[in-house]
Amino acid sequence: MEKFTVLEGVAAPLPIVNVDTDRIIPKQYLKTIKRTGLGKGLFSEMRYRDDGSENPDFVLNQPAYRNAKILVAGDNFGCGSSREHAPWALADFGIRCIISTSFADIFFNNSAKNGILLITVKPEDLEKLLDDANRGANATLTIDLENQVIKGPDGGTLHFDIDPTRKHNLLNGLDDIGLTLEKAPAIDAYEQKLAERPWA
Repeated sequence: MEKFTVLEGVAAPLPIVNVDTDRIIPKQYLKTIKRTGLGKGLFSEMRYRDDGSENPDFVLNQPAYRNAKILVAGDNFGCGSSREHAPWALADFGIRCIISTSFADIFFNNSAKNGILLITVKPEDLEKLLDDANRGANATLTIDLENQVIKGPDGGTLHFDIDPTRKHNLLNGLDDIGLTLEKAPAIDAYEQKLAERPWA
């Protein structure tokens, strides 16, 4: 998993409440277990018209936000089913951070395990960040995970809280497999002891 240290990028405003995982990645894209290639289906029911052409009104189709790395989203983002394809699609598109006032628990955990930082802020702070995000190509935010700070385009800063274990894992690029591999020496030593006692 890619480490998350400092992220600087365009923030796209998505002030829609209750964006569920079905909307993030619709069911027709769930036939794969690969983590790549799902970016094309991200928000597809909003991004594309019925004939397959792009919807120019959708934020991620607008020139200023096509390469957005950050989403500033409405309340209760990621609700609905527990599909892990949702964070896979976001990551494949290039989204590394989502800021909202609240997230669904399962989506919150799945995102962290896929290298996406989710930041919870107060409603009044979200409004300020949405104002920043509405600046188009000038909507650049800097997310400093080590110092737990969001820096706005005008230099203003906002502190955010994060669980220390989640912070450690993101900073070091550790998913569940990575965490297990960190303990490889202890696992190897234990298995060696078992090999010396074949009757066990």
